[in-house]
Amino acid sequence: MAEKVQFAKMNGLGNAILVADMRGRTDRVSPQAARALAADPATAFDQIMAIHDPRAEGTQNYIDILNADGSRAEACGNGMRCVVQALAAETGRRRFTFETPAGVLDAEEHADGTISVDMGRPRFAWQDIPLAEPFADTRAIELQVGPIDAPVLHSPAVVSMGNPHAVFFVDDDVWAYDLARLGPLLEHHPMFPARANITVARVTAPDAITMRTWERGAGLTRACGSAACAAAVAAARTGRTGRSVTVTVPGGPLAIVWRDDDHVVMTGPAEWEFSGRFDPATGAWQRDVEGAA
Repeated sequence: MAEKVQFAKMNGLGNAILVADMRGRTDRVSPQAARALAADPATAFDQIMAIHDPRAEGTQNYIDILNADGSRAEACGNGMRCVVQALAAETGRRRFTFETPAGVLDAEEHADGTISVDMGRPRFAWQDIPLAEPFADTRAIELQVGPIDAPVLHSPAVVSMGNPHAVFFVDDDVWAYDLARLGPLLEHHPMFPARANITVARVTAPDAITMRTWERGAGLTRACGSAACAAAVAAARTGRTGRSVTVTVPGGPLAIVWRDDDHVVMTGPAEWEFSGRFDPATGAWQRDVEGAA
């Protein structure tokens, strides 16, 4: 049995996160461990953010990201805020540069406790998202679910925020759609060879969006930071909003700015729940005793 590692159960607007301290180790959190932890109601999570020693010069850490089904993800904005809060509390540092599977990103904890994460540049070329076939214009692709003459959802905007997203803009309540049924169908649609995060979004003002997301590898979540960024970018790109918006997810609001330098910056909170230790090979875990030395 591998030596257990410290973890913190946290959340970013209800997006359930486990932050695991894998520094000083050469192993990784296994898919089996992830699935075991996700199956336990006490440690159920949407993503594991595993903090490793830095690999790239100029970065503080490498972040390995796992979904609840044991698959690995490229990006997780809400999870990055949790990482920043945990490391800021430990080190007193406020600004960080991390390497992730999606690339290098900067993050900062503010005096009010909110955390900004630079999610990088969105990518719109069909092969970068990726899609299974070429589309010259990814602001609305030919894809629908439901009857041909009355589709339930259709013509999503698609974008990569380091991971693939399909955003369906609707004119009515985002809760009117059975995303628990439609999400898995669309996540695994042949159009998305790497699967996709599926979002239903409604623009409620030139600077406001309400949305829900079925997360690839995690299912329905209360918040998905990269999806909020994807929806904001897609809305601005299609003229529905400006480049600075408040995106309200089931867990609460996120501030998203698509800057002039093409970088997308997300700002929001993170919350600590409890800590413990788990075996990164099996997922066997124990909770820390509060107040213990």
